[in-house]
Amino acid sequence: MAGILSRTIFNTKTPLQLSRMWYSSSVPTTKLFIDGKFVDSQTTEWIDIHNPATNEVVSRVPKATQEEMQAAADSCSRAFHPWAETSILSRQQVFLRYQQLIKDNIKELARLITLEQGKTLADAEGDVFRGLQVVEHACSITSLMLGETLPSITKDMDTYTFRLPIGVCAGIAPFNFPAMIPLWMFPIGMVCGNTYLMKPSERVPGCTMLLAKLLQDAGAPDGTLNIIHGQHAAVNFICDNPAIKAISFVGSNQAGEYIYNRGSSNGKRVQSNMGAKNHGVVMPDANKENTLNQLVGAAFGAAGQRCMALSTAILVGEARDWLPELVERSKALRVNAGDQPGADVGPLISPEAKVRVNSLIQSGVDEGATLLLDGRAVNVKGYENGNFVGPTIISNVKPEMTCYKEEIFGPVLVVLEAADLDEAIALINNNQYGNGTAIFTNNGATARKYTHEVDVGQIGVNVPIPVPLPMFSFTGSRGSFRGDTNFYGKQGIQFYTQIKTVTSQWKAEDAGVSSPAVTMPTIR
Repeated sequence: MAGILSRTIFNTKTPLQLSRMWYSSSVPTTKLFIDGKFVDSQTTEWIDIHNPATNEVVSRVPKATQEEMQAAADSCSRAFHPWAETSILSRQQVFLRYQQLIKDNIKELARLITLEQGKTLADAEGDVFRGLQVVEHACSITSLMLGETLPSITKDMDTYTFRLPIGVCAGIAPFNFPAMIPLWMFPIGMVCGNTYLMKPSERVPGCTMLLAKLLQDAGAPDGTLNIIHGQHAAVNFICDNPAIKAISFVGSNQAGEYIYNRGSSNGKRVQSNMGAKNHGVVMPDANKENTLNQLVGAAFGAAGQRCMALSTAILVGEARDWLPELVERSKALRVNAGDQPGADVGPLISPEAKVRVNSLIQSGVDEGATLLLDGRAVNVKGYENGNFVGPTIISNVKPEMTCYKEEIFGPVLVVLEAADLDEAIALINNNQYGNGTAIFTNNGATARKYTHEVDVGQIGVNVPIPVPLPMFSFTGSRGSFRGDTNFYGKQGIQFYTQIKTVTSQWKAEDAGVSSPAVTMPTIR
């Protein structure tokens, strides 16, 4: 790995030394990746990237110019036809090599994630691993792209369908999963024969840049993947550029609605995975030890900055008596910089995120909820300037409270109570979001009732974060998703391909009619 990334140092008292391949200047600045080359941007506008644990600037990322973004799109366009005509076996081989390179460099990728995003190293490795699983699934493209055939639909006539790539595609990724979510996007799009324009989050570009270098090393031709950086102008470019046929987005509701509406109005396919308020329903018959541990891990892991974080608990009946133990287990979590040994909860991404989370906690108090565990005053020795909020639990929450209606996106668990399962289901179905949910129970009939009646796209039974493995699809629903086709799995292949249907007739003898048929053709 030394040839790619010379050294990533997390001690802020030591000068940062990052690979000059995709960083440049004495203060590291992130390069663009255009037409197979890591190039310096000519922009005059830069965004500082901070280590969330210290708030020290670790690098800068450019707001790509219109000319640079157009060059990236043009590169994708030039590369599309040769790549689409590359045999599916050859494309498969590129991604077979790619998944091995990701495995070989998983720790380096994780270090980059922790430096820029803040999550613990163990969690960062999990981030890479879940993305790697999508790449591994992409390697089965020879099966995933199979069409359908119906021979002898009538005498001498066959009908068959096959899948084709759609052209230049684009991905817009959030800050919270710097590896996993980009790997949901460009590997699936590219293995289908499309070329790809990627815009990683301007807060965490480093991991995506290394992923691009590894893909290049795996043999992806120049121009098949291009990377731009920026904010609103880059998003608008992707939504408006006529060469781009499809957009994948993961992020906030405000941005997701905007991208879906603007992209769709320009005739593009758009899949937009957005906000969430994921509920965990705890039945009194649940396995207590397992359930409490699962709730704590799913609520506070990654500092709650997961679109599938279990941020809301509904305690049914006597399960309300478990609250004191839930608080004690949450108190035991260790808050620290992500690269420090033993850290359980890292910092939030930015000072603004910390202010927002703290404000939503206070709103719960002001509106009558009970603050059982307050993480706002957490002190992390040696990292006093970091964006830390400790595990926080708010009970006696009502559906009309701001802390319930808003996605907090921090290490905060809001707790409601319900008299029975029907009341719990009604609470969830009345919430606008439909990303994920879980039920904890030892009763099969209860679990079956819940999975059939709750209106949420992804459901866990004694599984707190039910993110499907990539042979299935990520199926968020209702207010959590816009579009017709979800991420990865079979639906991901459908999103990145178009279908052609061919009906052919080969007669063994000359025509048996003497004049043209002008009536509606029928097949019998």
